[in-house]
Amino acid sequence: MPSRPSDAFRAHPVHRQQLKHPDFTSLQELPESYAWNQRDDDYPSGDSFATESVPIIDLTDPNALQGIGHACKTWGVFQVINHGIPTRLLDMVECTSRTLFSLPVHQKLKAARSPDGVSGYGFARISSFFSKLMWSEGFTIVGSPDEHFRQLWPKDYSNYCDVIQEYKEEMKKLAGRLMSLMLGSLGIITKQDIKWAGPKGDFKEASAALQLNYYPACPDPDRAMGLAAHTDSTLLTILYQNNTSGLQVLKEGVGWVKVPPVPRGLVINVGDLMHILSNGSYPSVLHRAMVNRTHHRLSIAYLYGPPSSAKISPHPKLVGPTHPPLYRPVTWNEYLDTKAKHFNKALSSVRVCVPLNGLVDVNEHNNRVTVG
Repeated sequence: MPSRPSDAFRAHPVHRQQLKHPDFTSLQELPESYAWNQRDDDYPSGDSFATESVPIIDLTDPNALQGIGHACKTWGVFQVINHGIPTRLLDMVECTSRTLFSLPVHQKLKAARSPDGVSGYGFARISSFFSKLMWSEGFTIVGSPDEHFRQLWPKDYSNYCDVIQEYKEEMKKLAGRLMSLMLGSLGIITKQDIKWAGPKGDFKEASAALQLNYYPACPDPDRAMGLAAHTDSTLLTILYQNNTSGLQVLKEGVGWVKVPPVPRGLVINVGDLMHILSNGSYPSVLHRAMVNRTHHRLSIAYLYGPPSSAKISPHPKLVGPTHPPLYRPVTWNEYLDTKAKHFNKALSSVRVCVPLNGLVDVNEHNNRVTVG
């Protein structure tokens, strides 16, 4: 069993790393290997539901805790504003990401992620579950980016490293704050009820990774997929997106709903581990990224999880005679290993009983994107 999150990735190599990385800017037509001929036909398009919108929470609002609780329960996703992350820092991390992905392909490949690696440039990890390729590039950062950034920018890599380091530090503080609010909305007091939150309840030992995503302009966006439908293996994910739309979330009974960028806003996804911790009360959100014919899109995802040794299970405050624990305890490492094997069936594979209300995990729906 993997002992660290990185070991889970190494145990399940992304074999598509061996494929040639295209220069998207040189492609005038959509290659057949990127043509998704059928897409989620069990669900209606989000275009038909303009009245449905993901909740926006002002973190300075005295009622933010209640708003977050309602959003987690009904959507599994929300946006936050007035979150305290400096605008300057958001601009800098966006600029760093744009500079990275603007490099020539041969330069980016100097920092390529190895098939059994964790950090570096490469295809989305979920790509191995699909027969078609995704119209996107990614760069994963676990720990320090120094080694890879030296390959990309031999002379001034330290400036870019400083931006990433500051961003990660600010994200960790915000993630801890959001965790306390999300748990508080469930009646869970962080300092008292979550041992791995630490004596100060600040989640100092939490684990995290940073994922930079780039979705180039696409000659045939209606047949392409930026990032296929999936849930995150995290407690929560904090996503910053530039001013180009593309993110969509699945809302039960509605279908795909667009999540347009809010100026200086951040998208917060409920992850699978929060789904487990809340005993299914806060469902992890199924989401995907679409592409655009004329504009590129950037997103920066902060993937937040517990300490590597912490066992995550339904919290005792949320279980009882009429609410049995639905999931067995797992560490993030163990769950990543399960996710690498079973993808969107991972939650179902760690479930120990069926909810009394008969509801099933989002993972059990036919959410795999079918391709020709």
